[in-house]
Amino acid sequence: MTFISNSRDFVAGKLGVAAPLVPGVIPVLSAPGIIKFTQKCGAKIPPSLRARLDELGTDDEAAAEFGIEYATRQCEELLRAGAPGLHFYTLNKSRSTVQVLRNLGLA
Repeated sequence: MTFISNSRDFVAGKLGVAAPLVPGVIPVLSAPGIIKFTQKCGAKIPPSLRARLDELGTDDEAAAEFGIEYATRQCEELLRAGAPGLHFYTLNKSRSTVQVLRNLGLA
């Protein structure tokens, strides 16, 4: 499992998958939280994203704002690349997801 760093990674045919892929998106809520989450599930954070998370440190509000911007850009790229939909992992905290959907004009 890895973060999709751009829409080229999403192309299902490139991955040898015939079924439609619905990408899962988890907006960053806190830098330490997403780092711990990815460590537990074995996901890889791209170096550029990890560097930004390290800069944000324990400032959860700044991390959440960054997470909204990052997830919005990710979703825009995925939808342009033909993603059939988006699956959001809210972890029972929907504020960031709602804002991403608003940014996309979907809420």
